[in-house]
Amino acid sequence: MATTTKNNTPIVLTIAGSDSGGGAGIQADIKAISATGSFACSAITALTSQNTLGVSAIFPVPLDHVSSQLDAVFSDLDVVAVKVGMLADSEIIKVVASKIRQYQPQFLVVDPVMVATSGDLLLATDAIDTLKQELLPLADLITPNLPEGAALTGRSVPKIEADMEAMIEELRALDAGGVLLKGGHLEQSESSSDLLIFPDRVETLSAKRVATANTHGTGCTLSSAIASYLAQGNELHKAVHLGKQYITQAILHADELSVGKGHGPVNHFFTGHQNVR
Repeated sequence: MATTTKNNTPIVLTIAGSDSGGGAGIQADIKAISATGSFACSAITALTSQNTLGVSAIFPVPLDHVSSQLDAVFSDLDVVAVKVGMLADSEIIKVVASKIRQYQPQFLVVDPVMVATSGDLLLATDAIDTLKQELLPLADLITPNLPEGAALTGRSVPKIEADMEAMIEELRALDAGGVLLKGGHLEQSESSSDLLIFPDRVETLSAKRVATANTHGTGCTLSSAIASYLAQGNELHKAVHLGKQYITQAILHADELSVGKGHGPVNHFFTGHQNVR
């Protein structure tokens, strides 16, 4: 009888909303985690009616079911890293933070999803304080884009890189292990530059900007890839660099897909780049 060898694939849990269009949210997370070589499991916090043109409705999942999903996953699967995305309101944030404290996964990456690519608001404004108080201090890394960075710090949305640098101390004050402030919204810049902010240093990560409208789900994809690389044993600095390489290639190959009439998704499974090491 033939014997089989078990593959100890690291397990990553994504806690986020569902994107019915498949380009962002839980769907993008599962694709990115799988494409980068980890096993993805999920807990859905909200159902969105969404496509490449925008979000038309949001239905938060009842709190007891968010809680039961997390109990089911954590009680059985050896979750190494958790990525948190869309949390629609304060009560869901509190439930998720409580479960993270209860089960204490090794790594936590929080993408503080507040605004969709289309500009639609995905997080109730009164929930931002709850996010800052309950969840962000538990994170090894948070990955805000510029509008999210502005919401977290109370500053205006940066127009130039100097405006990003002016946010550094306020972002450090959120007490996460690190912050990746993403500069993709500075569309006049030839490069897409992110600031990787630690308590004792700041590093700029740059990649040549890709001319494409297909950027739906970039934040979900990047944060999930970073969580995946952390689960595989990479230290945080390297995991961020690998995640940046992965999302750059996924955007570079985005126009190979033809999905929807608006902002299409990135190409998670681009040829020859399934597992960056």
